[in-house]
Amino acid sequence: MTTFPGSPRLLKGGIVLIDPGSATVLRVITLQYNPDTLSRTLQVQGGGAEGGNRSEALRLKGPPVETIKLEAEIDATDQLEFPEQNRNATQLGIYPQLAALEMIIYPSSIQLSNNNNQAQRGTLEIAPMEAPLTLFIWSKNRILPVRITDFSVTEEAFDPSLNPIRAKVSLGMRVLSVDDLGFHHLGGSLFMEYLQNKEQLAAKVPTGTLRITIPGIGSV
Repeated sequence: MTTFPGSPRLLKGGIVLIDPGSATVLRVITLQYNPDTLSRTLQVQGGGAEGGNRSEALRLKGPPVETIKLEAEIDATDQLEFPEQNRNATQLGIYPQLAALEMIIYPSSIQLSNNNNQAQRGTLEIAPMEAPLTLFIWSKNRILPVRITDFSVTEEAFDPSLNPIRAKVSLGMRVLSVDDLGFHHLGGSLFMEYLQNKEQLAAKVPTGTLRITIPGIGSV
């Protein structure tokens, strides 16, 4: 990282886990290095279908389904140069960082044990285990409630004890909208703020001119 005093302050992207009931921050996971690329796909939720009612052709059923993919790098090489200051890296490599990311998609051992105890007591229907609300944060303009949909790890280097010391983590995320969470859920409120911010950004772009006449409409 540059130490030039006039260089801009680098913002870190990351993931924040929130208790949806109390809005308590449970964990903040920062990306060690911001990815060079971030891929987003928006799938339109249109009301019209092929051969359907013509009155539905221009309707939208809701916000598009937005998915995000990124590849994050985790590297303990620099930390291993100073073993006295970085005992975790020396003893465990990047296992703790990988475990913190992986635990986003694991139910806790307590939840699993509780469900097993209920099953042993003859509970007929056990509700699925609820995970914390996951927020993907990529600048102040993108604070998104998401669900992790894809997770893969490529471990690329190991220490003498076979602890991973360098890896690439590929994450696929689906943005959760008010269609998924409702308007009164914390995640739904954050999605609405994201949408309103997007509207404000779009309004900053001046209307263009194509210098063409559209029949029945006029010049644009």
